[in-house]
Amino acid sequence: MKKKIVFTGGGSAGHVSVNAAIIPEFIENSWDVTYIGSEQGIEKSIIEKEFPQISYRTVAVGKLRRYLSLQNLKDPFKVIKGIFDARRILKEVRPEFIFSKGGFVSVPVVLAGKMLKIPILIHESDYTPGLANKIAMPFASKIFTTFQETAANLPEQKAMYIGAVLRDGIFKGNAAKGKIFCGFDSSRPVLLVMGGSLGAVKINNLITENLDELLNSYQIIHICGKGNVKEHLKRKGYCPFEFVHEELFDLLAASDVIVSRAGSNSIFEFLGLQKPMLLIPLSAQASRGDQILNAASFEKQGFAKVLQEENATYQNFEAALHTLQEKTALYKDKMKKERPFKTAHEMYELLNGMMKNR
Repeated sequence: MKKKIVFTGGGSAGHVSVNAAIIPEFIENSWDVTYIGSEQGIEKSIIEKEFPQISYRTVAVGKLRRYLSLQNLKDPFKVIKGIFDARRILKEVRPEFIFSKGGFVSVPVVLAGKMLKIPILIHESDYTPGLANKIAMPFASKIFTTFQETAANLPEQKAMYIGAVLRDGIFKGNAAKGKIFCGFDSSRPVLLVMGGSLGAVKINNLITENLDELLNSYQIIHICGKGNVKEHLKRKGYCPFEFVHEELFDLLAASDVIVSRAGSNSIFEFLGLQKPMLLIPLSAQASRGDQILNAASFEKQGFAKVLQEENATYQNFEAALHTLQEKTALYKDKMKKERPFKTAHEMYELLNGMMKNR
């Protein structure tokens, strides 16, 4: 009889990427995999596209807001309905355990899992837990953390620092293929610019408004988000995309320097590939500040240069890139000495081992 696992997590690509990394390991080892997500969330499109062979089930989702809104009156009822939806699915599937990556959709699944006495394993990507994981953590059997500092602030018997979980494909990129894909040569270093799944206006503008000057020093891959490609700016040495899929690994391999937001999953992939990075985290006004902490941790360890969004003038941006180029060997040496991550296969072995020994 096949062993069964339920994955949950959604609301952003970051809440799906670790699940997407390790699901193939469970499939290859003949587990019956079910994913519980929302009907409208990004997790549905990612999981159904990448893993059409697994069961994708949906539950009602209530957004957990930190601010006043009339919707706050309705959302508790959505969460309650979500718990009943999840309970019904879990009773039907009867998994060995639930693996949760957080996001609003994970809350009813975790609560229903606790009611049914199903072991719950949570992975927290950021320096400080998001609201959904804060709610879920008391019900978890184990909480895996990406940052060592995060584990130090959680109950000792539950917390386990493991680092990030990286997709196996990240190490299989082909730099030559990436350059051919973009029509690049070896005349100048390659700058890869990423603003997150929806792009980033501030970062996009830094590139497009100063493109002529930047192209004197770099060839640029610009992943700028849906609807943000400016066709009239396309030229030799500048290759913009709304987003990329399987080509991303080759583009990462081809890059010499990366400019990015400071989402945990992405920056640990850059670290695993030993890519010097300039991080421009989301400001505290636009987020809960988790990216600022992620970036500060990387800068402190010598993995990255950080530029706060409110200070992101072109002069500061150019100076930061120049420092990265000048001290590339130093940054790479720091990154080479660290391995704060697990591969998808290593994560599978850890999870499978824990279930065997419980």
